[in-house]
Amino acid sequence: MLLLLKRMERQFELGLQPLLAEFGLTMEQWRIMAALHEEPGQAMSVLAQSAVLPAASLTRHVDKLVERGLVLRRVHASDKRRVVTALSPVGTTVADRLAEAQRGLEVMLSKYFQMEIQERSSSATRR
Repeated sequence: MLLLLKRMERQFELGLQPLLAEFGLTMEQWRIMAALHEEPGQAMSVLAQSAVLPAASLTRHVDKLVERGLVLRRVHASDKRRVVTALSPVGTTVADRLAEAQRGLEVMLSKYFQMEIQERSSSATRR
């Protein structure tokens, strides 16, 4: 099952690649933007978990997204020790387009996943 999930992850990445290339984004940067699209205003520690990235590389990727004007980074209003991040208006527009493509890929991969499971179940039953 793990191998099937890795294959699906790879197909998902390949499906998003043309749009990521159009926007000049890496998969890691898209995961950050997708996490912020789902839940704006995340602290960096929470964002690292949401985007499934090590904290050390998260900062580097967020820095690049901030430089490009896709992500905003601010000091938390009530806790000056914390930094929160959110998509900029331009980042939201990009994230909306990518989210639309993501939903289409999810539907396609969901159907593929269901067919694979049925095929595996049928094979196991015939044995």
